[in-house]
Amino acid sequence: MNEFDEKARSWDEDPAKVERARKVAEAIRAQVGALAGLSALEYGCGTGLLGFALQPHLGRVTLADSSPGMLAVLEEKIAASGLANLVPLHLDLAAEPAPEARYDLVCTLMTLHHIPDTDAILEQFRGLLNPGGHLCISDLDQEDGSFHGAGVEVHKGFDREDLAARLARGGFGNIRFSSPFEIQRTSEKGALECFPAFLVVAVRI
Repeated sequence: MNEFDEKARSWDEDPAKVERARKVAEAIRAQVGALAGLSALEYGCGTGLLGFALQPHLGRVTLADSSPGMLAVLEEKIAASGLANLVPLHLDLAAEPAPEARYDLVCTLMTLHHIPDTDAILEQFRGLLNPGGHLCISDLDQEDGSFHGAGVEVHKGFDREDLAARLARGGFGNIRFSSPFEIQRTSEKGALECFPAFLVVAVRI
């Protein structure tokens, strides 16, 4: 059982996570525009907070994650909601082939910094999109490593200009950033630290 399996049952109890997903969903709607009838894939969905927030505005929504614990909670939430357009999927793009399905929108929230090879995952996201489809990534701006602390092997956020250049090289255009939320945490020294985050929206060329 990994860290996310262990945290799955209590994940939705944090109001900050729920509010974060709501803000990102609103920002996606503002940047992409009309979503009605579009098919979507959320990668690294966890318990589906972003997918549930977007669901009323989309067609079929596939919610993909590699954590069995998160997916178990997600499946319970879908069953309790009675929503027919939400579909859970076990998927780890770092270890298995991408699904054959293609989507109008691919989104992630606080997932990219956990994926070692940024260029490779952007290429896979492009392959999952229909031409003209939108990629929506929300994650941390570049920071000094304080967010996760020492010894955790993840990206220390992202530089916006560098990420935009990677997207452009990877076959995306109309790349635009917004700042939908920030995360506040108390450091080990007791000081309140603020970590800004971005939403980047890009179109598959």
